[in-house]
Amino acid sequence: MSHHYMLPHARLQMLYGMPVVFYDQIGIGRSTHLRDKPAEFWTMDLFMDELDNLLVHLGIQANFDLLGNSWGAMFAGHYAAVRHPAGMKHVVIANGGTSMALWETGMKQLLKRLPRDVREAIERGESEERRDTEDYKAAMKVFQMKHICKVDPWPQALVTSFAATDEDPTVYGTMIGPSEFNVSGTLRTWSIVDEVQNITASTLLINAYDDTAQDIGLMPFFLKVKQVKWVQLAHSSHLPAFEEPERYLEIIGRFLTDSDIVAGHVPSRL
Repeated sequence: MSHHYMLPHARLQMLYGMPVVFYDQIGIGRSTHLRDKPAEFWTMDLFMDELDNLLVHLGIQANFDLLGNSWGAMFAGHYAAVRHPAGMKHVVIANGGTSMALWETGMKQLLKRLPRDVREAIERGESEERRDTEDYKAAMKVFQMKHICKVDPWPQALVTSFAATDEDPTVYGTMIGPSEFNVSGTLRTWSIVDEVQNITASTLLINAYDDTAQDIGLMPFFLKVKQVKWVQLAHSSHLPAFEEPERYLEIIGRFLTDSDIVAGHVPSRL
């Protein structure tokens, strides 16, 4: 996704005086598009090297925080667990997870909560690999309004980011595949469940009951990271920056400006 849907986080500068940097990863938005690269080009190492280069370019590699949402949260967790840079003070895992298999499990749990006709339309489209039918599209609209963003209509920044992915689906299609219900791309076996204990930065986990990032995917962070806090929002799904912006930004702002993070917090639904 392009950076546009993350722009609500710019308010952290106004509210807490902290500079906020957004960037488009290679292959999306305003960054270089490489549609002809083979699948093996798109790796976690590529994106970690990209972030390292950005931190050095900005001169902040010795003192920075990292926040990611969704795929960005998976990447942030991977970066923190595998490279665990000394300069990273905090990492915010907003609506992400620790493995693609656990993500798929959570997605299928959400399917069971949908009305029968909606669930069956999605399952039929997935099993027949026919995701262009009107029934499938209508069912996915119901799913997205409940589990991606509950704000109706969707904010323009979110629409812009989805449009950017539609314009160039190279990276999403290669790494995820056509659907998150049945991941078939290069990330299908991705997992940091066995590495999360290496995270040294203070860690904030955020998700919600209706989130596509279900608890099962975040639990390894909570059980294994030394300094961790987990907050669950009661009125959000996958994008609390739009759904509960004031509470969401307050939680993040306080976390990033308060060093008193105690290991092993019990998840709290707010």
